[in-house]
Order: sequence, then C-alpha cells, then structure tokens
Amino acid sequence: MTTELMTQLGYVLAAGLFIFGLKMLGSPATARRGNMISSIGMLVAIVSALLDQGIVDFTYIAVGMVVGGAIGAIAARAVAMTAMPEMVALFNGFGGAASLLVGWAALSPDSGTFTLVTIVLSILIGGMTLTGSLVAYGKLSETIGSGAITFSGQQIVNSLVVLGIVGGAVMFCMNPTDPNWLYMVIGLALVFGIMAVIPIGGADMPVVISLLNSYSGLAACAAGFAINNNALIVAGSLVGASGIILTQIMCKAMNRSLSNVLFSGFASVSTEETVVEGEIKPISVEDAYYVLEAATNVAIIPGYGMAVAQAQHVVKELTELLENNGCEVNFGIHPVAGRMPGHMNVLLAEADVPYDQLLEMDEINPRMEMVDVAIVIGANDVVNPAAREVESSPIYGMPVINVADARTVFVLKRSMASGFAGIENPLFYKDNTRMLFGDAKESIGGLIREFS
Repeated sequence: MTTELMTQLGYVLAAGLFIFGLKMLGSPATARRGNMISSIGMLVAIVSALLDQGIVDFTYIAVGMVVGGAIGAIAARAVAMTAMPEMVALFNGFGGAASLLVGWAALSPDSGTFTLVTIVLSILIGGMTLTGSLVAYGKLSETIGSGAITFSGQQIVNSLVVLGIVGGAVMFCMNPTDPNWLYMVIGLALVFGIMAVIPIGGADMPVVISLLNSYSGLAACAAGFAINNNALIVAGSLVGASGIILTQIMCKAMNRSLSNVLFSGFASVSTEETVVEGEIKPISVEDAYYVLEAATNVAIIPGYGMAVAQAQHVVKELTELLENNGCEVNFGIHPVAGRMPGHMNVLLAEADVPYDQLLEMDEINPRMEMVDVAIVIGANDVVNPAAREVESSPIYGMPVINVADARTVFVLKRSMASGFAGIENPLFYKDNTRMLFGDAKESIGGLIREFS
C-alpha cells in the first residue's frame, strides 16, 4: 500500500470519526465519548498529514504527542472552571493564528488564482479570529472592561478597514510577488478583529465565543483548500457549521438577531433607568432550612456565581439531602447562563449531577408555578423578570427562566451588585423572594449542616 493511499484512507477515517464524535456531542450522556472520538480522529488526521510529507518519521511524531499531551494535561488540571470561558476564547484565537500561519506558508511563486484567494481568506479570517478572541478573553477575564467600547465615528473606521482589506486582497491576488499587499491584509485583519469585538457588551460573550469558534473553523477550512488537505477542509467545515448553528441557538435564546448582538450590545443600548419598587427581604440559613425541609418540589437555577464560588459539589450534596427528604429536585439551565455555551452543564457534570435532572428553559418554565422553592445560585440576567415586565429594559423580550412564578425564591448572592449585563433585577424585590447573602458555597454548606 502506497503512502498516498494510506494518507487518504487516514483522512477518510478521521472525517468519519469527526462526524461520529460531533453527533455524540449533541447529548450530555455521550459528550465525553464524543470528545474522545473526535480527538482520536484529529490524531489520525495529523499523523496521516505528517507521514504524507515524507520527511517526518514516527520519532518526531511521538515526541510531539508527548509534549503536546503534557501541555494539554497541565492546562486541563490548572485552569479553574471559572476560567473555562476565557480558555475557550484563547483556543479559538490559537486556531485562528494557526490558520493564518498555514495560509501564509502555503504561498509560493506558482500559486494559482484559486489558491491565492483561499490563502487570503485563511489569513483574513484567521487574523480576525486571533485578535477578536484575545479581546473576548480580556472581557471575560475582566482584564479589560466587560462593557461595550464605542467611540464617535466607529462605523466609519470599520468601513475604511473593510475597504482596505478588500482592496489589499484584490491587489495581492493580482500581484502576489509584492509582499506589501499581503502585509497590509494581515495588519488590517488583526485590526478588524479588535474593532469587531470591542463594541459588544460583556453579557453577549457566550454568543461571541460560539461565533469566533465558527470563524476559527472557517479559517481552517480555507487553509485546507490552500494546502489541498481534505482532512483540514472537513474538520474546518464541521467546526464552522456547528459554530454557526450554536450561535443561532444562542441568539434565539436571547430573542435577538445576530446583527443586533454584533452591533447593539446590552451596554451600548440607551434606555431609561429602571425604577424598582419594594424592599429587600434577607433570610438566614436556619430559616431557609425550615422552608426547604417542608418543600416537595425544588428547582435550582445556577449561574456564573456558582462557578465563582465553586459550589457545584455542595449543590450536588444538598440535592441528595433534599431527595432523601422526599423532595423532587430539578435544575433549570438557561442557554446563555454563565459566560460560554454549556458552562453550567459542564460544572454540574463535574459534580456528577444526573443528566435527566438538567432541564432546559422551555422544560422548566411550565413547571415553575408548581415549584415550592426556586434556588437561584449566582444567576442574575437569565432570571430577570424585567425581560417580561419592563419595556424600557435592554433585555426586554429576552426569554428568561420564570423563577418569580415559584411559591418562594431564594437568591444566593454576595451582595446587591448587578449581573454581568449591569442591569437592575426586580426579582430581588418581589414579595416571594428572600435574599441569602454570602458566599454560595458557604451558604449551601450551612444548609447541608442543618439537614445533617
């Protein structure tokens, strides 16, 4: 069997593993196996591509696997769950950078027009993904301000950058021997990535992450065409398509269009200040225990605050105590809870919470009126009733989990600070809401001690 045939068979096997693994990622019960299968597919694709070059032997491949595996293992162990969103943003950026470099390296004096176009696309999308992801990382880690950054004449600047990219790309394809046009495209692509993300408010970051993930896939697909690599084309297409689908799901969950997310972030919307009537009613751990002890139906709504407090394991322990007391417990998961798609699902899976207890927003909302106690742990914007009740609110019309319909609501928060979107929450002032202030992990630990 020739090396060429082995390489193509390896690519076909890798593509099959990608598709099968992606299918398994659609269910929490099979997601881990799907991730493993997809990873094996990528390993097969990389080994096949390296062997096809004829200059890389198994010694270098093994060394690369050991070094890369060690880096991945260290990162997986060292990165806290609260930092997972920004790590994903960095991964997207690294993918864009890789596509940019691959496209650049594919340039040769005898490149045809089609190859030149794919090179430009891989460089353009890859560069934009790189700097856009770095800005997203800064917003998620709050290294830079999480709000929208706008300035006078921003649309004009963006338009000039786009015109410069188009002009530079056309001139490069017409005269590929002049590297200055390529440098112009690279520079403007990096600038455009920054300009595209800075005006997006922090609360829209879950959508931005999934969109940048799609961009990294499209850049890889273009790079695959540039170097005529079928595995890279297939992998990039799958990532690009799945990222776009996920982006649309996230936008639907927020009842907003993608253009509205990209050009009208929460923080950039001008609205009247919401006037909230009522008073805050704190509750102690002891009193909260008495209410929970008598409850027969409890819904837990997690948010980013649960990740910050690293409270997922004590939440699981509390769930078991409630169930042993004859109570039905479910979790309400909003599609944009946390700071990346699936953030809450990952946290609860880490604590071995059964998958059948994780209910999506559309499943939990019809049951909310029958819930005795809704426990909101660090969530804010995704349970904000202003989305239904206050027309002047920036999130008006956004589907939220209707915890206010429960008989009693416990909100676990450190303080009365607003959520990531910076919007006041009328839920805190409802007659059936009680505020349990303090670190969520400590508060739930207190409830567990009361039950014990």
